Amino acid sequence: MATPVILHICLSEGWGGLEMYPIRVGSRLSQAGYQIFGLCLQKTQVHHKMKQSGIPVFSAKSKSTLLSRDFFSLVRWIKARKITVIHCHKSGDLVFGRLIRLFCPVRVVFTEHMGSRREKKDVYHRWVYRGVDLVLSVSDSTYRRNIHALPVPEEKVSRLWLGTDIPDVLSGMQENIAEIKRDMGIPDSLTILGTVGRICEGKGHIELVRAFRLIEQQYPRTLLVIVGGVHAYEGCDQRYLQRLKQVITELRLEDKVIFTGFMSDVQQALSVIDVVCLPYANEAFGLTAIEAMAAQKPIVGANTGAFPEIFAETALLCNPRDEQDIANQVMTLMTEKNLADCLAGHARRRAVHEFSMEKHIQGLIDFYSDLVSRSVVLAAGLE
Repeated sequence: MATPVILHICLSEGWGGLEMYPIRVGSRLSQAGYQIFGLCLQKTQVHHKMKQSGIPVFSAKSKSTLLSRDFFSLVRWIKARKITVIHCHKSGDLVFGRLIRLFCPVRVVFTEHMGSRREKKDVYHRWVYRGVDLVLSVSDSTYRRNIHALPVPEEKVSRLWLGTDIPDVLSGMQENIAEIKRDMGIPDSLTILGTVGRICEGKGHIELVRAFRLIEQQYPRTLLVIVGGVHAYEGCDQRYLQRLKQVITELRLEDKVIFTGFMSDVQQALSVIDVVCLPYANEAFGLTAIEAMAAQKPIVGANTGAFPEIFAETALLCNPRDEQDIANQVMTLMTEKNLADCLAGHARRRAVHEFSMEKHIQGLIDFYSDLVSRSVVLAAGLE
């Protein structure tokens, strides 16, 4: 069987879970012996991180230059490297996969990280998706939306849950918690409520702050820790951040809320948090959810989107728009230690069984290999 040679296309200028994914996956596939390449825009976090990870890249100044003066250089570059699979991660990047396919014998995979929320069955999208061999949905929730919205036959749509690295030994991290807290500016002996993720609309930071005010009134020895980049190049929505800080000031919580900034070591950030709260509205998957599960943390998560599917009875669910409900669920985990420990243990076991990076990578390899083997059969005139 021919070994797939893979090009990850990510022309995003932002930085979040979607942009991190091709780098995380590409690095692991490279370590497993696969040839991995990247296509990205210059002077972006994706470009920087791909190069830092040792992934050879073709970079362009902009999408417009890539479509014009750089396009045939890209085609020659792809042919020279004998790339057989193009993996796209944003719907807007699919047009490049479609055009490349006119000149190169490649298969095109699209991971729909968001789940399409509107129908895309007009002439343009039918033409673009005609060049897609496989749509990977990151959850059952997004799978259902993609079946309804995208102009591809159902047999070309599959579900592949994301994966994360599972820490082997949690106790080693526990021994360093006091030092980690000092480095993060977190006082010892307080109960820490925390959230992890991009600071932007839909992640529930403002609702969480309002809920924290209700919690803090009953349990004053608590602290809210917000883990996530605070700069635009880290994917932070600056206008939303200002609104968030304004709410914190209005509620007089400036001394009770800590922004850690972006942390590359998520497990280190999670190690100091006693209760993780993720009131994301309609999340397509939620990588931070499985990272918190892997860290064996008691979790309060939204009852919308893919979270009920991902948690499956291992977390308390809340209405992400209802600050009182958020507060009630968090306080339940703060006060009922046996329940919190039980849920955290179940979450850890579910993460190990369902959401390991090894399981995800093997699923991805199986999809790639199947596409490439079908290409070989087609080339031989046997299909």
